[in-house]
Amino acid sequence: MRTQSLWEHTLTFFPQFLAVLRERVAPDTTVAVVGASDGKFVLPLATAGYRVVAIERDALAVHGGEVRLPGDAPAHAMGLTDRLKLAELHERVQVIEEDFLAGEPLDVPCDAVWTSCSWHYSANHHRPLAEFVDRMQRLVRPGGVFGAEFMMPVEKRHYVVEHYTSPERLQRHFSGDWGVLLTLRTNEFTEGPHIGQPHDHVHRMGLLLAARSSTPTDRL
Repeated sequence: MRTQSLWEHTLTFFPQFLAVLRERVAPDTTVAVVGASDGKFVLPLATAGYRVVAIERDALAVHGGEVRLPGDAPAHAMGLTDRLKLAELHERVQVIEEDFLAGEPLDVPCDAVWTSCSWHYSANHHRPLAEFVDRMQRLVRPGGVFGAEFMMPVEKRHYVVEHYTSPERLQRHFSGDWGVLLTLRTNEFTEGPHIGQPHDHVHRMGLLLAARSSTPTDRL
């Protein structure tokens, strides 16, 4: 039975987020992961002692099923819920299986929120990027942490889609009771095949980490 995340070897700034989390957020507090997939970030957070709210709309990612790996090889992928049970972490994780952008913003206050390359997917382009960021911010209690890694434009078609963004463009959403802690970016790099992408492909990624003031200003 497969136990490793299908996304285990894709590049991530998650270690930088985790370092800020350890500096600013007490152990055994709650972290939301938006776009939890099969648990690449959920399991490490739960293992580190945090309580996790895992938000994921894709039934295959949550429950597992048959997939085709690069090279067109069939395989059975474990879903998030089974991976949590196998690791005996299911009691530390609340799984919310729904579209993060549908309906009213979720009312699950957390001490930190993290998303990894979720808003650039075309399925999320029906809502403005500003709404995605705002809904994430609303999850964070005063004094908490916001973290997002995201795809930056590489191909010509990316430059007309706001969801392929940059640290500079994102910073405009962090005023008032928010302060940006860290931004990073990569140069263009080639990533190997993975689920949904059978060939080598070129990416450019960015990171933004921010903290909410302990005494937030009123939202308009």
